[in-house]
Amino acid sequence: MKSIRYIAADILLNVVDNGRSLSHELPAALAELDPEQHAFLQQLVYGSVRYYFALDELINQLVEDPLRDKERLLHMVLAIGIYQLWQLQVAEYAAINETVAVTVEADRQWATGLVNGTLRRFQRERGAMLADLRRAEAMPGWLNKRLRQAWPEQYHQICADSNQLGPMTLRVNQRHGTRDAWLAQANEQGFEAHACAHSEVGVTLAAPAPVLALPGFSAGAVSVQDEAAQLCAQLLNVTDGERVLDACAAPGGKTGHLLESASIQLTALDVDPKRLDRVAENLERLQLSAQLTAADAGDVSSWWDGEPFDAILVDAPCSGTGVIRRHPDIKLLRKNTDIKALGLVQKNLLTQLWGTLKPGGRLLYATCSILPDENSQQISAFLAAHADAALVELPLTGDVPTPTGVQWLPQAGGHDGFFYALLHKAR
Repeated sequence: MKSIRYIAADILLNVVDNGRSLSHELPAALAELDPEQHAFLQQLVYGSVRYYFALDELINQLVEDPLRDKERLLHMVLAIGIYQLWQLQVAEYAAINETVAVTVEADRQWATGLVNGTLRRFQRERGAMLADLRRAEAMPGWLNKRLRQAWPEQYHQICADSNQLGPMTLRVNQRHGTRDAWLAQANEQGFEAHACAHSEVGVTLAAPAPVLALPGFSAGAVSVQDEAAQLCAQLLNVTDGERVLDACAAPGGKTGHLLESASIQLTALDVDPKRLDRVAENLERLQLSAQLTAADAGDVSSWWDGEPFDAILVDAPCSGTGVIRRHPDIKLLRKNTDIKALGLVQKNLLTQLWGTLKPGGRLLYATCSILPDENSQQISAFLAAHADAALVELPLTGDVPTPTGVQWLPQAGGHDGFFYALLHKAR
């Protein structure tokens, strides 16, 4: 079996060069390891992906003769090694020796001296190298440019917070009891937690914990969901008897929250049947039900029965730039050209789904993006094109001023980056 560091370098290679996501690569690798090895592999992989652009710059400074394309695995081995010396509390001799050993394991004995020398040079010179690091933000160039243009005053803080691990936040199922009751039970069992500031049912843990150890998790009393995502159901504010659409439902966190909030008739759509299976699994644990349909929400004729909805949640496909701290591979997988393509998808969803909304109904448009192109600009354009649409003022303050909607930025120790705009349809 391959060593953990070799596995980590392999995964990093597949993410960086082959466009594979961590959600695709990690599960299979973890299945081959003992449970006690999982945390270290995840730490190596997520960390090296999170800081890849900075690691890449450091490698280019340290290695005088660029590695050939066919030796990209060695580039990733160096990235894993430098990451350990830079960011992890690992004994430095072990980090160096075990990383050098990967060259032998990968049948690249000729590179043993190269890897050893490179890591030891970084060990000696890291203070000066890190002080001069140009890519300290560890973001791709195109995203750096967009963030600087959109939020010049907040840019450095956005980058810093996006490179910090997000807290483990939970949603208490109000059908099972109150948030205060769950907090009391959790505290009795040794979990340190506090109520979220904005979500009425949100709880943040002081430290991550295995979900099955959480009080009532298996019975559906609590679910893992960031506070920003919890605001979607809270802002849509569904009531008993309403006919509701969750247009882009997978993996089902918001679907479950909507059903926990009131006794509604809910249709949950997702274009990917496999991802819709995740929704079904979540609802089964919560002991709730909805009409699940595998369909493209933007192709209304393929799924709509003609009966209008009282309320619609459009958690639109987006760049994911507000959740990079939880999915650092977004930095490597997303491209600048994706933003325009996603904008067309978002525009089509808004336009097509507006026709399925009752007069007097409401539609909440939400994304986990922090780019104005996908958020306030999208809503401004929609309002200009639809005289029967009005923007509803939300009981929520944004982190930055926007012409339409509310924009949250990622907050270290707090919520993810998110955008919300609630639209009312004239009667």
